[in-house]
Amino acid sequence: MAVDMETVKELRYRSGAGVLDCKKALEECGNDIEKAVDFLREKGLAKAAKRAGRTASEGIVFSYIHTNGKIGTLVEVNCETDFVARTDEFQELGKELAMHIAAAAPQYLAPEDVPAEDLEREKEIYKQQALDEGKPEHIVEKIAEGRVAKFYEENCLMEQKYIRDPEKKIKDLIVENIAVLGENIVIRRFARFAIGE
Repeated sequence: MAVDMETVKELRYRSGAGVLDCKKALEECGNDIEKAVDFLREKGLAKAAKRAGRTASEGIVFSYIHTNGKIGTLVEVNCETDFVARTDEFQELGKELAMHIAAAAPQYLAPEDVPAEDLEREKEIYKQQALDEGKPEHIVEKIAEGRVAKFYEENCLMEQKYIRDPEKKIKDLIVENIAVLGENIVIRRFARFAIGE
């Protein structure tokens, strides 16, 4: 089946993939643009998983100051090459992350960064809350685990829902950008400053 160049152009615009990849995806999916978008996303996510182990030692420190001047953030985002660090997509990602951190106020980068003693303290609080709510003792542990997962979602940057699209987490946003840019991307560290905190 012949592939229409206008359709290739549209798919390129929507997916950010190269011309040859778009053409192949349309051939595979019988010129169905929606299926081709999904095909490219799946292919990109598979590639992203392979790239995750590669060293990301280039990058940029991005900043964001909220308009009232009372909240500011710094975030170090790394990639593999200086070339990718200068792309519009990478720059946009960095700005979005800095703004997200200002709005969502994460305490930790990822669940593994939560100190064991903090986690233990949270679990004990959740267990006590469940008991105070009159929950049976044999399910208190399960309830505490569920609330710990919610704690991660609220306090760990990588687990937080992206402020612009609550359907995806920050870790999903990173994986999507790895797929588009073709390099491993790592959020190395961040800091959030707020007047009076």
